[in-house]
Amino acid sequence: MDFTLNDEQRMLEDTATRLVRERYGFERRQRNAKEPKGYSAETWALMAELGLLSVPFPEEDGGIGGGGTELMLLHQTFGRGLTLEPYLATVVLGGGLVARLGDAAQRETILPAVISGERTLALAYAEPDARYDAFRVETRAEKDGGGYRLTGRKAVVLNGDSADRLLVTARTSGAAGERDGLSVFLVDPAQPGVKRRDYPTIDGLRASDITLNGAVGERLGAEGGAADALEAVLATGSVALCAEAVGAMEVACDLTLDYLKTRQQFGAPIGRFQVLQHRMVDMRIALEQARSMAIFAACSLDQPAPERERRVAAAKSLIGRAGRLISEQAIQLHGGMGMTDEAAVSHYAKRLVMIDHWLGDGDHHLDRFIALPETVEAA
Repeated sequence: MDFTLNDEQRMLEDTATRLVRERYGFERRQRNAKEPKGYSAETWALMAELGLLSVPFPEEDGGIGGGGTELMLLHQTFGRGLTLEPYLATVVLGGGLVARLGDAAQRETILPAVISGERTLALAYAEPDARYDAFRVETRAEKDGGGYRLTGRKAVVLNGDSADRLLVTARTSGAAGERDGLSVFLVDPAQPGVKRRDYPTIDGLRASDITLNGAVGERLGAEGGAADALEAVLATGSVALCAEAVGAMEVACDLTLDYLKTRQQFGAPIGRFQVLQHRMVDMRIALEQARSMAIFAACSLDQPAPERERRVAAAKSLIGRAGRLISEQAIQLHGGMGMTDEAAVSHYAKRLVMIDHWLGDGDHHLDRFIALPETVEAA
């Protein structure tokens, strides 16, 4: 398989790399995290100006029609910089559902505003009792005149604290755990029927727990037919997280190697101690395995659903474990300072831990991989 990037892909990677290099020094990231929305509005606007927010959307919706490779290139770069902007929540998850489920009027209203950076979205799909099962939804949507009223709870909604609109999964029929009967609704979080509990996550991002009590929602797509689109968007989000993890692992390994070369013990750099060299090699091996699986997952988004889900589950499981190994070793090799807020490596470690948990941790995806049927290509 040829992994050579074409000219457009190289330009995209260069643009994102330059943005992160100029906008995401460690100290600047720490300042941006204290902004009212938890990220730099100026950087978000610059992402829009550079066309980065348009990458995954179809050309007919104002995007450039990027696929898994483009998504991987962007998010590897975002991982290197530990970016805070709501690209995953707004563009990949929220915008991805609108592009898949919305009618022409909804796409025309929402997607240009997303691409221009004027509107942010958040996907509220997880529920307190569902763990990582996207279809174990108890939130209900009842018809009320020409619209719907939503009642239920959503947990750990990424960037739900600042989103202009929520995309909420709710049941119009069926029982929790069933694919049929699941719908997606656009919800204005400022209305009286929505109550939010906002909080920071350990990696510097923000999330919300949301309670819906008769909130008005606008349905996207056919009633009860959102399961396939939701599954595809969550797979795309998992690919983005896998790529972001690889970028974060790269920097964690580089920071650790630099520390081993400079930290003196017994009159010599600690990197000369063979046992520490072996641990550094283990980190690099885990990184290269993760990189291969991220590429594999990115190239699987256009596969039929069963094969796509199996491949993405394998990648998310392996990369989650690799991220934990690298983050734990990086902190151990840095010693006590590796746990301090002033050490950049601690923030990469926390991000890698959270990437494992977002959209399903390694154990969840290992169970999915085992349960999904193995597909056999015809000869």
